[in-house]
Amino acid sequence: MVVVVLGTGLMGAGMARSLLRAGLDVVVWNRSAAKARPLADDGAVVADDPKSAVAEADIVLTMLFDADATAEVMAEALPAVKEGAVWAQCGTVGLDGGERLAELAAKHGVAYVDAPVLGTRTPAEEGKLTVLAAGPTDLRAAVAPAFDAIGVRTVWAGERPADGQRLKLATNSWVLSITAAAAQAVALTRGLGLDPDAFLEAIAGGPVDSIYAQVKGRLMIDGEFPPSFGVDGAAKDTELIVAAMAAAGTDDRLMRVLEDFYRTAARQSQGSEDMAAVIRAFGS
Repeated sequence: MVVVVLGTGLMGAGMARSLLRAGLDVVVWNRSAAKARPLADDGAVVADDPKSAVAEADIVLTMLFDADATAEVMAEALPAVKEGAVWAQCGTVGLDGGERLAELAAKHGVAYVDAPVLGTRTPAEEGKLTVLAAGPTDLRAAVAPAFDAIGVRTVWAGERPADGQRLKLATNSWVLSITAAAAQAVALTRGLGLDPDAFLEAIAGGPVDSIYAQVKGRLMIDGEFPPSFGVDGAAKDTELIVAAMAAAGTDDRLMRVLEDFYRTAARQSQGSEDMAAVIRAFGS
């Protein structure tokens, strides 16, 4: 089985390595070739362009920043996809983006699975993502080898083209909320004249503790933000969640505030920093 990964940034590179460890033949491409070349040392074939990358693919995985970037790349690649191949779209692109990409696949007669992943860089590198998939039931067996390689489990959300996006946005609303809440608590603890480590110690091991609070809180306290989930991606996702809330008719006031915090942090961040940099928006 040949699996192609288009987009080898924070997440895509780790996913490609997980596919290689599972014994699959992997072809990779990235707009910035320097991010794809190191994967050759792991056994991947590095393609020069999307069209040549997908020529022999059984599964095409896309892990690009947003719907526009994905549509641009796949408009070039889809005409070269062979009959019977499946496109599994793994990025977070929102409801409209999910529908638009499904229509693009249908236009070219390529089977499509909406498959955003839950997890950050380390789970991607370890093959421990959760795949939030949606698509026709008769495609599940075809994509299982790839999904089993990159994730510990696959949750099938439904059969509509954007059902995976629906579940991903709901889960990301939680992730983005608890990260910002941790930033608020760290900033407040420090602002009140206490060592912010006391906050993490106070919640440790209790019912209100979480891995995210401990991991992201530590980054916030140390003021070091090596990217695992980029703050620019967090800002993008809050915007997509606000749009989904409008479509669902649910109250979006909290998420609008969070969108402002993440966008402020993204503007203040130096380069591509982790979402924990949201603490900058709290003045800390």
